[in-house]
Amino acid sequence: MAEIIVQEGESIDVAVKRFKRRVQAEDIIKEVKRHAFYVKPGDKLRQKRAAARKRARKRRRRRRSRR
Repeated sequence: MAEIIVQEGESIDVAVKRFKRRVQAEDIIKEVKRHAFYVKPGDKLRQKRAAARKRARKRRRRRRSRR
């Protein structure tokens, strides 16, 4: 959980910016979106395999461009 302590004499705007940075650094938004709806185990597996294929394609493209 992201938590900040507002320093004495610090404006609220600066504190909010610090809070937003902390939330983004801890990937809280990504985690909330991931839990926003149920994904069936089969669909999860399909997404995982598709991501692996995409990574493999990227790696192959990078290797070809180095030659």
